[in-house]
Amino acid sequence: MLSAGFDSDQSPDTGLRRQVMQRLSQLAEAGSDGLTRALEALAAPDCQWRAAHPMNEMTGNEAAAARIWGPLQAAFADLERRDTIVVAGRYQGRTYVAAIGHYCATMRHDWLGIPATGKTIYLRYGEVWQLGENGRAVQANLLWDVLDVMRQAGVWPLAPSLGVEGMWPGPLTADGLRMTPSDPVQSRASLEQTLRMHKSLAEFDDHAMLSREALIGMPQRDHWHPKMMWYGPSGIGTTRGLDGFVDGHQLPFRVAFHRPQGTFEEVTAERTRHGAGHYVRIGDGPYSVTGGWPSVYARHNGGGFCGLPASGKPVFMRVMDFYLHHQGLIRENWVPIDMLHLLGQIGIDPLARLQEVLRRSARAQDRGIVQHNSAVSPSA
Repeated sequence: MLSAGFDSDQSPDTGLRRQVMQRLSQLAEAGSDGLTRALEALAAPDCQWRAAHPMNEMTGNEAAAARIWGPLQAAFADLERRDTIVVAGRYQGRTYVAAIGHYCATMRHDWLGIPATGKTIYLRYGEVWQLGENGRAVQANLLWDVLDVMRQAGVWPLAPSLGVEGMWPGPLTADGLRMTPSDPVQSRASLEQTLRMHKSLAEFDDHAMLSREALIGMPQRDHWHPKMMWYGPSGIGTTRGLDGFVDGHQLPFRVAFHRPQGTFEEVTAERTRHGAGHYVRIGDGPYSVTGGWPSVYARHNGGGFCGLPASGKPVFMRVMDFYLHHQGLIRENWVPIDMLHLLGQIGIDPLARLQEVLRRSARAQDRGIVQHNSAVSPSA
């Protein structure tokens, strides 16, 4: 069984789910005065924090306050949390709560070098929280879409996305906030379907068969709904339908990133050898979640991804996948990816490009030139 390790009969109860949601909301709105107390309520003192680049990894709430939450709340003084999906489950004896949503706020001050807009910003997140026996987090995985904040601030550092940029919607079925444990049979079936789809992707022979037609016709089509929606991070964007997914993400991605080849077991073993794989695999009713830190190992041997040439470098990708299973198929897939971390491995630093945007703008203003386009060309 592909879902081995997932315990569908031991799903976190309603009280724990609501407690975590309440503490996450309180953390978002804590402000500088209440930040320490909010972190103590949510997370163990030695919690392992793993956040998107440039925040990255740290241990302990004091470090998380200094590097993650303090700067966020200083930039977004009226911060609030808006969840669209909250699910929970147990995998390999560990308890998880996972969420998709947006932090909403007015951007009053710069954040990570991104200039303040004075306007509403939606910071997209995918988060997976591992809970200890007392219900406090012992590990936090926070894939925040920093690149999308750059897009909203008008300082785009890449070629145009192949998919559609914009805010991710909630689930079609409007039942993403799973506050009570779901039917364990359905929960396991959802995860099994996801992993069977993963198996079909792993066993597809890129070297011999990689083409638009082959990707559309291969066994992944048995798992995707005809009206499937695939929500990618900023830099990739949203696609609709299997053909849209192949054109807007899958084919360019597989052309660019050459992954291990072979059977599902061989591919899994090779990923594991390089330190990649899933730390979480859970199902919760019609939803399933997988994630890895990193999840994917590949080599950047092809061009085109984000308009960039091949670098020939090995890459490791921090990825989460949230799935809605509807009408017997995978209907929607939300995919947080740490794009800044990925791009950095192939020699592209969007935050450094941002600073070049600002320098050019300042020089233009000094010369009395009005600039109408703040984007940096891909070759910059």
